[in-house]
Amino acid sequence: QVQLVESGGGLVQPGGSLTLSCAASGNIVEIFTMGWYRQAPGKQRELVAVITSGGSTTYVDSVKGRFTISKDNAKNTVYLQMNSLKPEDTAVYYCNTVLRTVLSVPENYWGQGTQVTVSS
Repeated sequence: QVQLVESGGGLVQPGGSLTLSCAASGNIVEIFTMGWYRQAPGKQRELVAVITSGGSTTYVDSVKGRFTISKDNAKNTVYLQMNSLKPEDTAVYYCNTVLRTVLSVPENYWGQGTQVTVSS
């Protein structure tokens, strides 16, 4: 059973910073990608950033230059450093990973979500 445990959300003023983390656990054999999506009220879930096993990164245009995704392979953990936060970054942020366990083909997993609110 794979679990994704997220932490680091909260309330921050515009211009502030937050760091999200997501740790994957279970009988993990190989992680292909880890990333973050977000969903604001009334909007569709969108990709924020993703990092591959080889370290390649992709960002949605609206966060380029402000957010940085990174990972710790030893801890099966992905981080999202968010700087210069804007009110439009307010959303529930979801961790996502594509990985393979001992008894499975690669599958997609989601975290429970963590709220990020940017407001003065």
